[in-house]
Amino acid sequence: MITVKKREALNAYTEIYKKQHYGLVGSHSAVKVCHWTKSELTGGPGCYKGGDFYGIQSHRCIQMTPALNACTENCSFCWRFQGGFDSMHISYEDDPEFILEESIRQHKKLLSGFKGNPKVSEERWKEAMEPKHIAISLTGGEPTLYSRLGEFIELAHRRGMTTFLVTNGTLPMVLEKLDPLPTQLYVTVAAPPNEKIFKELLSPAIGNGWQNLMRTLELLPSLDTRKVIRHTLVKGVNMPYVDEYARLDMIGMPDFIEPKGYVHVGQSIARLGIENMPSHADIMDFSRALAERTGYQVAGERSDSRVALLARDPERARIRVS
Repeated sequence: MITVKKREALNAYTEIYKKQHYGLVGSHSAVKVCHWTKSELTGGPGCYKGGDFYGIQSHRCIQMTPALNACTENCSFCWRFQGGFDSMHISYEDDPEFILEESIRQHKKLLSGFKGNPKVSEERWKEAMEPKHIAISLTGGEPTLYSRLGEFIELAHRRGMTTFLVTNGTLPMVLEKLDPLPTQLYVTVAAPPNEKIFKELLSPAIGNGWQNLMRTLELLPSLDTRKVIRHTLVKGVNMPYVDEYARLDMIGMPDFIEPKGYVHVGQSIARLGIENMPSHADIMDFSRALAERTGYQVAGERSDSRVALLARDPERARIRVS
């Protein structure tokens, strides 16, 4: 139940999100057009998740969240706006079909200004108006807080869309029961050394966040879908710690590991310095060291995104979701 005070806070945040070019959907969802979507649409490069990684077509991808501004963590490295009200006790129960259809509509609306742009080909524009991928991501919140997430994923699959679910792993009880599973599941593991660093860097809003993340890692091998552990690396804070990351990766045994550098953008600039942003060379040094300890192989890299791809099975790395 949303109290009057919380509703006033939500309304106040609406203006902030509009200024940040979010498309608001219902009472707790939103879409935001990714930089790479715009880039690929206008003939530039797409997201690193295309190319040598997973074959995503960025100009056909929707980035959305069904739990706007609701998260179990308040990570120092997060670029999103972190509101000051208790989002954990708000009901997130909008109809999943409404959220999907309205997210697609809002996404198209946000892209409407590109029609007629000389850099946008007619073919690419038509493709963009038929989105193929949906990233249910940490953009503005933790999506596993949405109580009807499985229904939402099923509806997206019925439309022939691939789904990418990004979670911080603090709600394993949701993943245990999630049906169907997304096309690809990302779990962010960003503070492996111990619970102390986990709390300092991620500022969990729930008391058992570290223990729940460990449960999620133990659960991963049993989940029948493509799985990725993403390490968001903050120089001087949670890297290198290669041995500790390797130990956790060996518990989760994902198909892929993504070491990715923190980027000094958005709200994170008030919490971290530019010196905390690792170079791509730093990321590759870390990735090669991690590969040695885990037996994974470096299967790809993207310097402009400061990210590498480690694959447990190089042949599986060539399988595309598109």
